[in-house]
Amino acid sequence: MATDAPTARSDVAHGVAVALLEGFDRHYRTFRASTTAAKGRFEQGDWAAVGHAVRERARSYDDRVAETIDRLRREFATGTVDEATWQQVKLNFIGLLIDHKQPELAETFFNSVITRVLDRTYALNDFIFVRAAISTEYIESDPPIYRSYYPAHTGLRATLRRLFEDFHWLTPFTDLERDVEHAVQTLLDHLHGAWPAEEPNLQIQVLGSAFYRNKAAYVVGRIVNGAQEWPFVVPVLHDGAGGLALDTLLLDQRDISILFSLSRAYFMVDMDVPSGYVQFLQSIMPEKPRSELYTAVGLGKQGKTLFFRDLLHHLYHSEDVFVEAPGTPGQVMHVFTLPSYPYVIKVLKDRFGSGKTSTHDQVRAKFRMVKDVDRVGRMADAIEFHDLALPRNRFAPELIEQLERLAPSSIELDGEKLVVRHCYVERRMTPLNLYLDTASSRETERIVQEYGDTIRELAIANVFPGDMLWRNFGVTRHGRVLFYDFDEIEYLTDCAFRTIPPAPNPEAELSGEIWYPVAPLDVFPEEFHTFLLGSEQVREPFLRLHRDLLGTAFWLRCQEQVASGEVVDFFPYPEAMRFCNRYAAEAPAEAPAEAPADASS
Repeated sequence: MATDAPTARSDVAHGVAVALLEGFDRHYRTFRASTTAAKGRFEQGDWAAVGHAVRERARSYDDRVAETIDRLRREFATGTVDEATWQQVKLNFIGLLIDHKQPELAETFFNSVITRVLDRTYALNDFIFVRAAISTEYIESDPPIYRSYYPAHTGLRATLRRLFEDFHWLTPFTDLERDVEHAVQTLLDHLHGAWPAEEPNLQIQVLGSAFYRNKAAYVVGRIVNGAQEWPFVVPVLHDGAGGLALDTLLLDQRDISILFSLSRAYFMVDMDVPSGYVQFLQSIMPEKPRSELYTAVGLGKQGKTLFFRDLLHHLYHSEDVFVEAPGTPGQVMHVFTLPSYPYVIKVLKDRFGSGKTSTHDQVRAKFRMVKDVDRVGRMADAIEFHDLALPRNRFAPELIEQLERLAPSSIELDGEKLVVRHCYVERRMTPLNLYLDTASSRETERIVQEYGDTIRELAIANVFPGDMLWRNFGVTRHGRVLFYDFDEIEYLTDCAFRTIPPAPNPEAELSGEIWYPVAPLDVFPEEFHTFLLGSEQVREPFLRLHRDLLGTAFWLRCQEQVASGEVVDFFPYPEAMRFCNRYAAEAPAEAPAEAPADASS
């Protein structure tokens, strides 16, 4: 519908802008319907539905983008719209966002649609939102983003009781008085035994929606007293008595930061104004970038947008160059990093190393699988990019040579830009094999414990890492072990765990050739000893702590649990912090946890 008539062009631009916003609004209505329903799933203890909802929510965004693209092509013949009209579309869209409650998300949706309609994902700065056009500060929410409570008026214990009752869960608390008393005692211990002198502004601020994930609801807030602030998070669980219970009180910023780690499934949170929730979260976790906080609350596309903006900002204010990331070169991915920025970029090699039979499409499917499973705090999150345009002069010459040799189909040199056609971006970690090279004996034992626990927790979440070599795991800045090499992961229930049969004769055993048939998904745990325990440094602690991983019994037991539909508890904080353990003498007997807690130190 190309035209030179200003009025007709204006009509097309306005119509396209309206259709784009209607597409976004439909997306966010769907998103909120899923997050609002999280409360009911938690009340009913419908844990199977929780996993299903997480997967469906992740796919909903792309579905709405595709619907909007189809509408634009059908109603406006967008393939014939000229550049001047596209510029007007953007200006019209900005006007429609005045008083909108999710303008930043709408701008990202706009970018997702326009780049696909025009079949270009970079060099579109005049047509898309490279920077935010609408401020997200002071957007009013109804009801307000957080509720305020005043313990000076009603007393701390009564205030806490009301705070939790105001979430109006249909399932009652088994003993809220007991749980509040435990919370108060934990708070006083954190404050060295004494409640501080109360200032006139003393209040407890709590976000209006609980954060739902797996089998827990998390209450997130902060205590304000004068110039001091104390962040807190309280997990609420179903207990063995059929009611609800406060499980612990997290007050340390490190513990709260680990809770919001992207190595877990994303939270379900009902947010009228998501920017307000993110601003609140960043006030209690100032070291977390907004990109990660948006992703943590299920808004991954906005997290991706902000990550890219942060990267461009960092590049403008730095001078170092991208280089090959430290560690053992992979057979499937070539990995590079900017030393001054805490992320790595992974591109698929054109040809995989010897022994790798996967295709490019199969590896991409593995990364999509990681988005669908419960990562239980043990798998790195990855942002997928297409056509990531970066300054060519910020790449070390040797890195450009490596990319042209190993992954030529993944890059394009376009003038002053190097365009990465397809890649994954992950938080940078220290490869586990490098970490162990300099670890003390005490630290080695802790890390070997972490490594084995990572494998155990993934197994009970129905994930088999496939390639379990130490180099495929990393150590985070918090000292936790995560798995980050996904090209060989499988659902645990798809694997066949077998014992190597006896050799038919001595000659067969000595020949070096296998004497038994092996199917693609067959796994022989006794072989792990050969490629995992070559170093004495790790052999002794591994055999002492995790010997059962070298036999079939552990794996078959995990398969039985998963197949039975059992959803195991995974606590994103040390087991010792749980009220049922910390105050065990006062609490009723409780069944032991079904899986080891994430006891990161």
